[in-house]
Amino acid sequence: MTDELILYTNPQSRGRIVRWMLEEVGATYRVDVLDYATTMKGEAYLAINPMGKVPAIVHGGKVVTECAAICAYLADAYSDAGLAPLPEERADYYRWMFYAAGPVEQAATNQAAAFVAGEDKSRMFGYGTYDLVVEVLDGLLSSRPYAAGVRFTAADVYLGSQIGWLTMFGMLPKRDSFMAYVERVQSREAYKRAWAMDDALVAELQPAAEPV
Repeated sequence: MTDELILYTNPQSRGRIVRWMLEEVGATYRVDVLDYATTMKGEAYLAINPMGKVPAIVHGGKVVTECAAICAYLADAYSDAGLAPLPEERADYYRWMFYAAGPVEQAATNQAAAFVAGEDKSRMFGYGTYDLVVEVLDGLLSSRPYAAGVRFTAADVYLGSQIGWLTMFGMLPKRDSFMAYVERVQSREAYKRAWAMDDALVAELQPAAEPV
């Protein structure tokens, strides 16, 4: 089918973000689960994503990679779901979705890897410093319930996923504004449904326990 939507993923990956977004928009999709050591690096998948990373989607024969881009694409492709920005929300929607995809991701990853630039080098980094990123996020989420204002949008699927993961693994501090936001977005039925699907898939992929 020319309009078929395929999600290439692994349940222990950022593919969970895209599964959540797909459930939010009510898309009909097929899931192709890839293994990190084999199929993800195989010729067939590298033809889809030369990075050899998941997630990716193919929709109507077109490939979309990068979680933030996939979320934005799906919000537009399934506009009836109401997760694309209203005209007055567009500036904040794009600003904060891509702030999460750029500065937040980079700062948290570098911090976790103990890769911290000295003051004389911080101007070379798009995010400035890790502490500054934390303060900017805290300021945002202390001032409004959602990324684009008062309404949940696709930006919150991405930003909420980032903050959820990063606070879970100690890569962001558990500030009150962060944890209230995570609780708010994770209370959505689409999130719960998507998470349960991927949890079930993790269990299915686990090797059977050895008898005792």
